[in-house]
Amino acid sequence: MSLRELLEIGGARVHEHADVGSRTTYRVGGSVRALVTLATRKDLEELGPLIFSSALPTVVIGNGSNLLVADGEHEIIAVQMNGEFASLAWHDEHGAVVVEAGAGLDMPVAARRLASAGVIGFEWAVGVPGTFGGAVSMNAGGHGSDIAASVTRVRTYGPGGPRSWNREELGFGYRTSALSRSEIVTDVTLRLAHGDATSALGTIKEIVHWRRENQPGGQNGGSVFRNPEGDFAGRLIEAAQCKGLRYASAVVSEKHANFILVDPGGSANDVYALMATVRERVRASSGVDLVSEHRFVGFEDVA
Repeated sequence: MSLRELLEIGGARVHEHADVGSRTTYRVGGSVRALVTLATRKDLEELGPLIFSSALPTVVIGNGSNLLVADGEHEIIAVQMNGEFASLAWHDEHGAVVVEAGAGLDMPVAARRLASAGVIGFEWAVGVPGTFGGAVSMNAGGHGSDIAASVTRVRTYGPGGPRSWNREELGFGYRTSALSRSEIVTDVTLRLAHGDATSALGTIKEIVHWRRENQPGGQNGGSVFRNPEGDFAGRLIEAAQCKGLRYASAVVSEKHANFILVDPGGSANDVYALMATVRERVRASSGVDLVSEHRFVGFEDVA
């Protein structure tokens, strides 16, 4: 099937030549050949086969955190999940709390709702500015935990149709999983516990305060590089004297060296060039090859 069929059948759910750079948290970058918005199971059943038979690569953009899209237009199909795919529900099961979350749901929203209901073990996620789909794909984490700690099952839709993955099949590692970029995550199942809502909300307040004190605001994509084993990327970048280093419209944060900020109206290509320079300087300074946490459209992975 052709892209034309996807455009004709998709109607208002498919936008040609869609700007996705502005949908990332960097708020700069280029466009894609088509952006498909899936809001219902029926949308997925109808458009999923067309997406994967179009011959164009597919990328799910979620909230656009940890994503850098090169300037210009790219021959790919971007997918965004909302509506029914932003749901959250939970129930008791054998003394635990089983949580069902849609892939398009914001992690901080879920963390706050669960804590308010006295469901504990997910407070750390208030500091992850992404959706569940992206979080399981890259095993997002922070503040002493990650999503692998509570995931029991993930449902996806890929070139072969729907699939259910158990925890072992997901192959979680540090900021990695077995999920390919072409897999559209639809639902995530977690196993959490009952606890004290006041204490959980207090933990969330502390995490939010810490992030405001220690991480920059502005246009950025979150942590740029993974922490090497036994060390911190931010420390290595600062030791390489890259804090405050600027390349055109992009600059290494003075507040936290593992963040890159970009000026309003700036260039994604500037961000990528600065990432490459930082990586080269850290290699020269410490011998460590930093690996990016970001996912890229139109660039080679910095790995």
